[in-house]
Amino acid sequence: MVAISEARVEAQFETLSEQKPISWIVLDLMRRKPLGAAGAIIVIVMILMAAFADIVAPYDPVANSFADMTKAPSWAHWLGTDQFGRDMLSRIIYGARTALFVGFASALIGGSIGLVLGVGSAYFGGRIDLIFQRIMDVFMAFPLIIMALAVVSIFGTGAQNVIIAITIPFIPRCARVVRSSALAIREVPYIDAARANGFSHARIILRHMVPNVMAPFLIIVTAFVGQAILLEASLSYLGLGVQEPTPAWGLMLQGGAEEYALSAPWMAIFPGLAITLGVFGFNLFGDAVRDVLDPKLRSQ
Repeated sequence: MVAISEARVEAQFETLSEQKPISWIVLDLMRRKPLGAAGAIIVIVMILMAAFADIVAPYDPVANSFADMTKAPSWAHWLGTDQFGRDMLSRIIYGARTALFVGFASALIGGSIGLVLGVGSAYFGGRIDLIFQRIMDVFMAFPLIIMALAVVSIFGTGAQNVIIAITIPFIPRCARVVRSSALAIREVPYIDAARANGFSHARIILRHMVPNVMAPFLIIVTAFVGQAILLEASLSYLGLGVQEPTPAWGLMLQGGAEEYALSAPWMAIFPGLAITLGVFGFNLFGDAVRDVLDPKLRSQ
């Protein structure tokens, strides 16, 4: 058998893994997926709000003002104040930083680890794949919130520990999705050609298989960000997430949802709307990204 040159394998790989440019994806998303475009707008607004919170927020989010406790929405405080006189709008704006930091960090770290594990499991197959899948089944048997509660109870509270608590249950879910795509990629002829040329396992996995499963990876990571925001808010509401005085949407709900539900309902309404819009935006955007990147749905 004539050995296939490395240059030929690389050229074949580049042809098969060719992706549409980002500009084409964005324009196609806006034209064919208006709901996805709406979700993208919500996501962009959240990112800009978090990035420029120091400029946009009208007040210091942690500054107490006992003369302005539980003030109703007004021109001075558009969304009212909480039980410590802190401006609700400013805390929601700064809370976007916490939500996006935890959401993106958890999704990217958990997704990246799951990407490597899923592709490696599909590539090696056999007993390695069998043992790996059974371990993933054990982790996936627990709901996300239960696994996150168990992890945060071990590591403690705080933003870094919340990221760890949300990352761990994301890993097997991403690994399972990526593995299903990697199983098909493993049978493509250029993988056999790479093996025939003596390429190492690490090179085949990282350079030839991982780039070809990026579409499902990006889809699931986008969906994970919304779930991570919701999980972070849930943990903070239970007192196991971000702690005072750090602005966080779930923490704001914990402070005003019950005791002030009747006397100051805005303390629960506006943080709840922020969580809803954030998760809703990422879900819409993730669905649109899936429709654009998935060849089976692209023509619909």
